[in-house]
Amino acid sequence: MNLLNLATSFPDESSCKLKWKEYRDKQGVVCPHCGSKAHYWKSDKECYECKTCHYRQSLRSNTIMHGSQLPFRYWFVAFHLLTSTKKSFSAKELQRQVGHKFYEPIWALLHKLRAAMGKRDEEYKLSGIIELDEGFFSTEIEEERKTEKLKRGRGSQKKSKVLVMAESTPVEEGEKVKDKSRKVGHIKMYVIEDLKAKTIDSKVSDHIETTSTIDSDNSTSYTNLRKLVAEHRPKVIPKEDVEKVLPWVHIAISNAKRLLLSVFHDLKPEYLQNYLNEYCYKFNRRYFGERQFDRMLIAAVTYKNEFRYHIR
Repeated sequence: MNLLNLATSFPDESSCKLKWKEYRDKQGVVCPHCGSKAHYWKSDKECYECKTCHYRQSLRSNTIMHGSQLPFRYWFVAFHLLTSTKKSFSAKELQRQVGHKFYEPIWALLHKLRAAMGKRDEEYKLSGIIELDEGFFSTEIEEERKTEKLKRGRGSQKKSKVLVMAESTPVEEGEKVKDKSRKVGHIKMYVIEDLKAKTIDSKVSDHIETTSTIDSDNSTSYTNLRKLVAEHRPKVIPKEDVEKVLPWVHIAISNAKRLLLSVFHDLKPEYLQNYLNEYCYKFNRRYFGERQFDRMLIAAVTYKNEFRYHIR
């Protein structure tokens, strides 16, 4: 959906509400009080009423908009901007575009959408041949660590550790993918507290199918991976060859870093995961085209609002 189509399809608040209700009805409305799926729509109150216990819930209840007082049009503009732009959109820019007085609710809106993107991608596991490595992303130093002596390298307080996984299939004979020996499928990125084997094992178990093959370097953090998947192929990789052996993991890391630096500033480590959620969500749906808007609507309607935030 381009900008002109958005303005034509959703010219006012009522058109956005109708579309939101359409998707809520498709996904099914469940009573939070008794669990019944049978309900009435009370148009005079703009709410659902349970046929069993007569509990009422608003159009926003138990969706990503739960508790939000922002207009539906703000949300629909955000759906469009996040799914139609190749890079991303800052909360400050969205605030200017919609003309809202306060920054914080717009910032929270975008982070709720990014959390919903991550939740959606968690429903699927990676499979096949998987490239696996870690990246280090620049973030603000946490408040409680500002008094510590600043470290350098991988252990720096200015760096957040991120485990990166990418489906990577060898290119068949005669097939060419931008001079690469492998073509990429889906990717996942997760912020981790440390590089201990126990931490890595947990993420691999949660997000990679047991029938998969993992390609990685020979880090001691990966010693248990052979027990978690069908095959683990660790290699001693010289620093100058790492981008050839694990090409798509490092392309993903490089592109994500460039995106964050160009759009956002002074990222807090506790919110880095949400930004990575957006990057991975859009990358994994890069061929969806205009369908991304509808897929974002489904993710938002079915998302239970769990995001909490604080502004320092």
